Amino acid sequence: MAGKIIDMQLMRYINLFSRISRVPTTNCFVYNNVIIFAVPNHLVSKAVGKNGVNVRELGETLGKKIKIIKMPEGKSNLNGFVKDITSPVEFNRLEVKDNFVIISAGKTSKAALIGRGRIREQELGDILHKSFGVSGVRII
Repeated sequence: MAGKIIDMQLMRYINLFSRISRVPTTNCFVYNNVIIFAVPNHLVSKAVGKNGVNVRELGETLGKKIKIIKMPEGKSNLNGFVKDITSPVEFNRLEVKDNFVIISAGKTSKAALIGRGRIREQELGDILHKSFGVSGVRII
C-alpha cells in the first residue's frame, strides 16, 4: 500500500469501526456517500457481524451507509477491489496503462462511475492512489 494520509474524520470512523466490530483496520474510504472499510479477507465476516449487526450499528451511529470489503493483496486484486467499491455499478474492463487505471463501461455505468462534476471518478482516483500508488483513474 502506498503512503496513506488519514484525516481526522476517517480516523474517528476507523476507531468506531474497531470498537464495534473488534476488527482492526487502517483502510477507510468514502465513495458515493458510503463509508467503506477494507479488512483482511479472513476477517470480513467477523467485521460484518452475525446477520450484519455490526454494519447496522455503524450505519445507525454514523447516519451513513456502510460497506465492508476485503483488503486487496497487491495490484493483482485491483479489479476485484474496484468492483467491490463501485458495486452495484458494473464496468466491462479495467486495465492499468502508464500508472493510470482505465475503466471501460457502458453509457449508463459510465455516467454512474463518473458522477456529477466527476466527483465519483475523483473519489475512486484518490482511493486507488492511496491504496496502489496509481496516478489516477480514467473512465471511458
